[in-house]
Amino acid sequence: MIKVLIDLRMVRGRLHGIARYALELARRLPALQPSWEFVGLAGPNGVPQDLGELQPQIPLVNCAAEFLSPLEQPALLASLMRVSCDIFHATSFSLPALWPGRLVATLHDATHLALRSTYSLGRLAYYRLIVGPRAWAAAALISPSEFSRAELSKHLGLDPFRFQVIRPGVDASYRPPTVSEVLSFRQARRLPSRYFVAVGNAKPHKNLALLARLAAALPIPIAIAAGAGGKTALGFPSSTIELPTLPEAEMPLLYGAATALLFPSQYEGFGLPVLEAMAAGCPVIASKAASIPEVAGDVAELLPPEDMDAWREAALRVIRDDSRRREMSERGIARAARFSWPECARQTLAVYARVL
Repeated sequence: MIKVLIDLRMVRGRLHGIARYALELARRLPALQPSWEFVGLAGPNGVPQDLGELQPQIPLVNCAAEFLSPLEQPALLASLMRVSCDIFHATSFSLPALWPGRLVATLHDATHLALRSTYSLGRLAYYRLIVGPRAWAAAALISPSEFSRAELSKHLGLDPFRFQVIRPGVDASYRPPTVSEVLSFRQARRLPSRYFVAVGNAKPHKNLALLARLAAALPIPIAIAAGAGGKTALGFPSSTIELPTLPEAEMPLLYGAATALLFPSQYEGFGLPVLEAMAAGCPVIASKAASIPEVAGDVAELLPPEDMDAWREAALRVIRDDSRRREMSERGIARAARFSWPECARQTLAVYARVL
C-alpha cells in the first residue's frame, strides 16, 4: 500500500492560510484515493482540538521538535524514517535536508528571500542552506500562483517549469450570511452596523500601517484582526475595533457582515483572505501587487499599495454607493466559486501519482 505523509506541523495557534492548506489536503485526499494510506505529521504537542470540520481524521504521528526549531532537522529525519512513507508532502517551507526519499514540496512564496530585511539572518540562512538545495532535488514542486512560481524560480535559481501551479480553494462555509446571522454576529461581537474589516499582522509588507493613517479620515470604523496589541503597535486611532482571535466558524460572518475588506498587502504568495471575503459576499478593496490580481481578477478594486488618496476615495465610494457594493459582492461570489479545495486536492493527487 502506498503511504503518504502530509506535514501538519505548522498547524498551531491561529489558523493561517498555509495551515488551512495542509488541513484541507489531509481532509480531502483520503476520499480521493482510499486504497492509499495517508498519515499526518504533527508537532510535539499534536494539533489544536478546536478545528471543527478541519480536525484531521487521518492517523497522526508527532515530530519530537517544533516546526523550524534548532533541532528540527534531526527530529524530522527520525520521524520520516519511523513512518517509512513513499511520499512526504512538505506543505510549508520546512524541507527535510537529510531524507533521501520522494519529496513533494509546496512553496507558497519567496517572502523570506524577496523581503530580506523583514526576517532574521538565521531564517535567510535556512532558505539558502536547506530550502534551496532540497528544492532542487525534490521529486515535485508546487506553488499557489503564477506570481509565486516566478518569484521562487528567480530567488532559488530554479527553472519555473519545475513548479506546478495548484491554486488553493475556499470552503463552502464561506458564503453570504443571512440577515439574522449578521445581526446575531454583530450583537455578539459588539460591532456597529457598518465597518470595514482588515486582516493581517504587523509585518511591514502587510502594509496595515497605511490603514492606520487612513482610519481617521473614514466615517465608519475599521475592525482589525492583526493579533493582540496590533491596534496600538500599528498606530490605529481609538475608533478602531481590535478583534480577538475569532473561531474559524465566525470568519465568514466577519467578512459577510462588513462593508468591505481592506487588504493593502504589498506581497502575497496567494492572498486567501481576498478569496474568502469574496466568497462571503464582502466587497474587496486590495493592492494591485504580487499575486492579488490573480486571485481577485477584475471584481475587486485594485489600488497602488501606497496611494493614500486612492484608498480613501475607494473606501468612500463603497460606503456611499449601494449599487456598486451589491455589484462587487455578486461578482466576487461568482469569482470565488472558481477556486475549489476538491480540485486542489485532485491536482495534488495527480502530482503524487506522477512522482510514483
